Amino acid sequence: MPIRRTFHLTALLSLTAPAVLSAQAGTAPAHGHGDSALPRADATGSRQTVAPAELGVVILAHGGGPDWNAQVDSVARAVRHPGPVAVSFLMGPGAKAAPFQAVVADLERRGARAVVVVPMLVSSHSGHYEQLRWLTGEVDTLEAVMAHHLGLGGITRPGSAVPIRLARALDDAPEMARVLAGRARALDPEPTRALLLLGHGPNSAGDYAEWMANLRRVAEEVRAITGYRSVLVELVRDDAPAPVRTEAIARVRDLVRLQAEVTGKDVLVVPVLVATGQVSRVRFAADLEGLPVVYRGEALLPEPDIARWIERRIAGE
Repeated sequence: MPIRRTFHLTALLSLTAPAVLSAQAGTAPAHGHGDSALPRADATGSRQTVAPAELGVVILAHGGGPDWNAQVDSVARAVRHPGPVAVSFLMGPGAKAAPFQAVVADLERRGARAVVVVPMLVSSHSGHYEQLRWLTGEVDTLEAVMAHHLGLGGITRPGSAVPIRLARALDDAPEMARVLAGRARALDPEPTRALLLLGHGPNSAGDYAEWMANLRRVAEEVRAITGYRSVLVELVRDDAPAPVRTEAIARVRDLVRLQAEVTGKDVLVVPVLVATGQVSRVRFAADLEGLPVVYRGEALLPEPDIARWIERRIAGE
């Protein structure tokens, strides 16, 4: 059942950002960008085309508990692609059970002559996306904390010689907007309502700006689909230092209060998260405690629209 809350007004606070550390990494493997039929150099140096059936796909997600991971597995099974498709995770038991380098090696054994990595992430501007850039050889430096997290999962760069292309994350994908609009309409389709799209968010101020630029476009599309009176977006910056997160939550709460005051109705809140789990069910619910909201905490997966988005990324879109 949706959560319905009451509220009290507090001041709107500004956001700050933490400093970051960097660590040197090793050399990069073969890597490229482009269409699903990736070019590949043979022993003579000539260019060959990799057919779709020879293109392996890694759907790479953050990772969580069994229920969270199962949602990623479910959408992977719905992807229509003639080549081999596999799932890998950056953290948790799924990362240790099938680390990225082992998944790439398995795809090669299954006939893949090139690999595309599709990040099951909300944004291409985060520490986790930087992990993928390093794993695929796009960059040779990685923040020390993010490198440490990879090490905890036993994850490293593949030893394979197959070309690897890293696709973009969801960012401002229209498929995400359609799913979010559907989640909101399931709460209440009445166009006089206000909707807040609530995301996890990054640590740094620069990445925050990139997230918001993309998600504002998503919010505009959601409003066009639903006709809601107000559609806003904000991020809780869940992994940022405590003062940054505290200020982010204060801003979220003030936005909800303003939307409720304008409409005279409880505000619909939909999480911009990949999968439903502890963040959506527990942490976000606690952040919204006492506010006039309607909230269920259902995330993006495993909606078919996300499988279609994966197919577009495989095709190089």
